[in-house]
Amino acid sequence: MTKYILRRLGASFLVLLGGSLLLYVLTINSDDPLKDLRESNADNREYLIQQRTEFMGLDQPWYVRYWDWLTGVSKCVTLNCDLGTNRNGVDVGSLLGNAASSTLRLVVLATVLAIVIGIVVGILTAIRQYSGFDYSVTFLAFLFFSLPVFWVAVLLKEFAGIQFNNWMQEPTFSPVQIIITALVLALILSAVLGGDWKRRAATAGVTLVFVASAMTYFSAVEWFRRPLLGFGFVAIVGIAAAVGSTTLFVGFKNRRVLYSTLATVAAGLVSYFAFRGVIEEPTWPVLIGLFIMSLVVGGLIGWFMGGYSRKPAAALSAFVGGTMALLTAADMAVSHWASFLSLKPRPISTIGSQTPNFSGGFWESLLDVGAQIILPTIVLTLISVASYTRYTRSSMLEVMNQDYIRTARSKGLSERVVIVKHGFRNALIPITTIVAFDFAGLIGGAVITEKVFGWKGMGELFETGLRTVDPNPVMAFFLVTGTAAILMNLLADLAYAALDPRIRR
Repeated sequence: MTKYILRRLGASFLVLLGGSLLLYVLTINSDDPLKDLRESNADNREYLIQQRTEFMGLDQPWYVRYWDWLTGVSKCVTLNCDLGTNRNGVDVGSLLGNAASSTLRLVVLATVLAIVIGIVVGILTAIRQYSGFDYSVTFLAFLFFSLPVFWVAVLLKEFAGIQFNNWMQEPTFSPVQIIITALVLALILSAVLGGDWKRRAATAGVTLVFVASAMTYFSAVEWFRRPLLGFGFVAIVGIAAAVGSTTLFVGFKNRRVLYSTLATVAAGLVSYFAFRGVIEEPTWPVLIGLFIMSLVVGGLIGWFMGGYSRKPAAALSAFVGGTMALLTAADMAVSHWASFLSLKPRPISTIGSQTPNFSGGFWESLLDVGAQIILPTIVLTLISVASYTRYTRSSMLEVMNQDYIRTARSKGLSERVVIVKHGFRNALIPITTIVAFDFAGLIGGAVITEKVFGWKGMGELFETGLRTVDPNPVMAFFLVTGTAAILMNLLADLAYAALDPRIRR
C-alpha cells in the first residue's frame, strides 16, 4: 500500500507540473496585460506601461517567468511558499489564504449537507421504488439538477433574503398562510410515510393539526424575534438521536448499547447546566475543547457500559455525545437571536461573507456569519443533493438485486441489517467517487454563486486573474484546486480498499 501511494504521488506531481506549465502559457497569452494602460489618456501613460512591464516581468521570456514562479512554489516544501504578487503588488499568498478560507467555509457545509441529505433520500427512494415518494423525489431531483445556478441564487436573494428581512419586522402568519402551509406539509409527509389510505389519512390529519397549532403559537408569541429552544428541546432531540442511532446500526433490542447512549444523553443534560456559564461568551478553542471532551466522555460511557458490544456502544455514544454538545451550542446561539436582531435588524445578508464592522459578541458574530452563509449554501446544496440522490438510488437498486442480498435475507437477517450492513456499504463504492470529485471541484470555488452573492473566494480570485491577465493569482488557484483534486482522488482509491477488501490486492 505504501508503494502504491508513493507511486501515485509521483505520477500526480508530474501531472501537476505539466498542467501548471500549460495553464501558465495559456494565461499569459490570453490577452494583453497592458490593454487598460494603452487605452488610457493619462499624461504619464508610457511611464505606467514601463513600470508594469518591469513589475510583471513582461520584458522577459515566458519560460523565465514560469521558472521564477516554479522556484517560489518549490519553497512550499519547507513551508515557506512564495507565490509572488499580483500586478498591484499585493502578496498572492495572503489573497489565496483569504479566498481559500472563505470558499472552504461555504463549500464544506454545502457538501456535507448535500452528501447526508442526498444519501439518506437516495436510500429511501431505493427502498420504496416506484412509490409516490420515489416519483416525487425523482421529479425534484431532475428539477434541481436542471435549474440554472444564477437563477436560483437571484430568486433566493429576493424571497429568502429581501422578503424574509421585510417579514422579520413583524413575523406573524395569517390564517391563510397557516392553512396552506399545514396542508402542503400534511400531503408531503403522508406521501413520504406511505401506507394504505387509512394510514395516510391519519398521518395527514396529525401533521395538519400539529403544524397549524405550532404556527399559530409561534405567530402569537413572536417566536421568530425571540426564539428559545430550551432544556426540553435538547432532551427530546438527544433521546431521539440515541434511540434512532441505536435502532439503525445495532437494533433496538441491544439494551446495553441503548442504555449507554441514553446514559450519554443524561450526561449531556447535566453538562447543559454545568457548562452554561462557560459557553455564555466563549472562544473557539474553548468550544472545540468542550466538543472533543463530549466525544471522549461519550465514548468512555459506551466502552464501560457496552459489555460485549462495547465497540459499537462506544462509537454510538460518542456520536450522541457530540450531538448533545451541538444541541447545547445551538440552544445558546438561538437565545442570542434577539440581541443579534438589535444589532442587525435585517438578518439575512445577500452580499458578502461577513458584515463589515460588526460589533456583537461571540454568539452574535457567529449568527452574523451564519446569516451570511445560508443563501449560497442553500444554492450549492440544492444543486448537489440532486446528483447524490440519483447516484445513491441507482447504486442501492443495483446492490439490492445481487445474490448476496438474497442470501442475507434467506438467512433470516432483519431488513435493517441487510440494508445497512450488506447493501449500503457496497453501494458506497461508486458514491465515493462522486463525493471525492465533487468536493475537489467545489474547492475551486463556485464561481457563479460567489459572483452573485459577492463572496471573495477562490472563484473570484481565478476570475480576477484571468480578466487582468495576471498569471500569479491564476496559478495560485491551480495549485490549490489541482492538489485538492489529486489528493481527493487518492483518498477515494483508499476508501475503495477500506470498503471492499478485494480491491486491496
